Amino acid sequence: MATESDYSNKHVEFVAPEPTAEEQAELDTMYVEMDKLHMKPLWTQIGGLMPNSPEPRAVAHKWEWDRLIKLAQRAGDLVPVGRGGERRAIGLANPGLGGPTYIAPTLWAAIQYLGPGENAPEHRHSQNAFRFVIEGEGVWTVVNGDAVPMRRGDFLLTPGWNFHGHHNIATEPMTWLDGLDIPFAYQMDTGFFEYGSEKLTDESTPDHSRSERLWAHPGLRPVAFPGGTVSSPIGRYAWEHTDAALNDQLALEDAGYPGVVEPGHAAIRFSNPTTGGDVMQTIRAEFHRLRPNATTKPLQEVGNRVFQVFEGSATISVGEETFEVAHGDVVNIPSWKTWSIVAGGDGIDLFCFSDHPIFEKLALNRTLTHEGI
Repeated sequence: MATESDYSNKHVEFVAPEPTAEEQAELDTMYVEMDKLHMKPLWTQIGGLMPNSPEPRAVAHKWEWDRLIKLAQRAGDLVPVGRGGERRAIGLANPGLGGPTYIAPTLWAAIQYLGPGENAPEHRHSQNAFRFVIEGEGVWTVVNGDAVPMRRGDFLLTPGWNFHGHHNIATEPMTWLDGLDIPFAYQMDTGFFEYGSEKLTDESTPDHSRSERLWAHPGLRPVAFPGGTVSSPIGRYAWEHTDAALNDQLALEDAGYPGVVEPGHAAIRFSNPTTGGDVMQTIRAEFHRLRPNATTKPLQEVGNRVFQVFEGSATISVGEETFEVAHGDVVNIPSWKTWSIVAGGDGIDLFCFSDHPIFEKLALNRTLTHEGI
């Protein structure tokens, strides 16, 4: 693990002499010629292109659930779901990124709202996507013809280029968190989109999807599918398994066995059962549970995180910002900003997703712990 001194500034400053008036005139003429040829000299912009450490434009911000859900409900009254609009999803726009609906330079997050009896038509896109259900039930998402139930606490996948739509059979609306790698795909010019059928390919309501019945058995995989898959084949990671895994980690801590991240802090990572790696190539997903008043050590990482509070309360510190969070609130952590969490008196459950797999695959990942702070 790196220490703070590993990233200290160790260069010796060299200041070039100021140009004479004649030299400046020649430089100005040269720069005009460069502009005409769409060229830029490195020496005038190296500080911005190659800072000593990351200087993210994204800022830490909190989106309050009480306000999000009210706007989603209002949109449900005013905005129909159907071909064209496709989804009643409200993106969370980071105030530091100048307007795009990006929560981070590589990540997109939104609150999606589906009213009783409504269908969201099928489509597919090259961007990877997931859903996390903060509350409610009664919606099924259909992924490549596989009807997948969506219930409170469930984490659901729609890897890139899978057809998917949603249908709500309940008498109440349902709201969930969407996460995608839209900004990354946009910046890389890799985005493709295609409409599917007007009618969902499967409007059944099974308790378990086909993908769960094949793949979601702990430590077991079907012999008929021996190879690894790019993204996890599991469509739904059910809350009952997440909850049990976190409870068992804390129970084992009480019994003196290792397994928690740090005292009072249990965490699991959703994984691809065919590889043991992340569920998708560009997105990591985790769930964290802190006991009442437990704390995390301050941490800096290359990459962006987003937390949503499932239950409980906490104080989340990000750089110089401090956020008091409760049920449903969403907080983002920009790259290389020091962050830590102090759980409230009732403890806290937190869903988390990040873009860390991108940087790890490119060997651009760095982590700095602040021991003793």
